[in-house]
Amino acid sequence: MSVAPKRAFGQHFLVDENILRVIERLAGLESDDVVLEVGPGLGILTAFLAPRVAHVHAVEIDRTLEPELRERLAAAGNVAIVWGDALHTDLAGLDPAPTALVANLPYNVATPIVVESLSRLPTLRSWCVMVQKEVADRFFAQPSTKDYGAVSVLVQLCARRTGRHPVSRHVFRPPPNVESALVAFQRIPRPDRYDAVRDVVVAAFAHRRKTLANALEHGGVADRGTTAAALATLGLRPDVRAEALPPEAFVELERELAAARREEPAS
Repeated sequence: MSVAPKRAFGQHFLVDENILRVIERLAGLESDDVVLEVGPGLGILTAFLAPRVAHVHAVEIDRTLEPELRERLAAAGNVAIVWGDALHTDLAGLDPAPTALVANLPYNVATPIVVESLSRLPTLRSWCVMVQKEVADRFFAQPSTKDYGAVSVLVQLCARRTGRHPVSRHVFRPPPNVESALVAFQRIPRPDRYDAVRDVVVAAFAHRRKTLANALEHGGVADRGTTAAALATLGLRPDVRAEALPPEAFVELERELAAARREEPAS
């Protein structure tokens, strides 16, 4: 390998082509899909995907990989390399619009890439991403478990898991010091007022040791009394913590808080 992975970019290059068939099975891509790949690295996955789909947008931050990528993808006429940081690139403006996110995600941006793509890229229908095992655990964790948090709620409000596969660290160069996993999921209709629900979820878990009422007051979402009244309407104790609520309960809670704000007398 002529290019050294960079720790600053969370790079662990995919080098074992045996895992590609697993990705293909979990991703369930169709010939008319437009794939968004973040962090193509040496282009092994990119070159595998290109003949199977209509188009691939490969977003790469590291320009030192350009010679390697250009050489490997020279024969692929349906691949566009987008140079830049995926978190600060107008992915919603890609043409054609992506329908699937398939990627060996750089570890340092995996969570925000997934969460932001769920809300900011409405044309995406499916995801198949390689991430740290602990990140995969968080995406679909159940309430009242150590892995359950804001990310779990936001992902599960927008998607359902369709597959998962453990990944050996030896498919990467250099091998990471953590376990990895492939996780696949598909979009489901997201709730109304999703952005408002998201604000409640983020505030609720920002201080997860606090009661939910205290956390929302601390986050400037609602005072304790209003939250306690909303929780009572939902049949929940006033001292409940965020980690005890299933994702759909946050939708109901936001609805109750919004109704309470509408009923407040004008000052």
